Amino acid sequence: MPRVKRGTKRRTNRKKTLALAKGFFLTKSKLHRAAQEAVEKSLRYGYVGRRLKKRDFRSLWIVRIGAACRQAEISYSRFMSGLKKAGVELNRKILADLAMNDPAAFGELVNQAKSALEKA
Repeated sequence: MPRVKRGTKRRTNRKKTLALAKGFFLTKSKLHRAAQEAVEKSLRYGYVGRRLKKRDFRSLWIVRIGAACRQAEISYSRFMSGLKKAGVELNRKILADLAMNDPAAFGELVNQAKSALEKA
């Protein structure tokens, strides 16, 4: 059976791994085996982190909307229920942005939600 040295394929694979490990501490950026383990772990953390980011932002938006609702003397859950009954289909990201940057528009939405709750 002929001897296999792997040549360019092995070199390109290792160079790719070491490029991904650039900036890691000590041998994790220099030696292939340590770098491979560190890169695999970092990619797992990145995958999980991208999912956690969505969760974190949604909770941040809810906190911001809740704070603006308390200033308008309505609870967050009653506000969201009122918006749904009024037929306003704005997501939490937009509502949080309005609450922070355009209090007048948010006040109008609060009035719509309160009137829809009174009707129901």
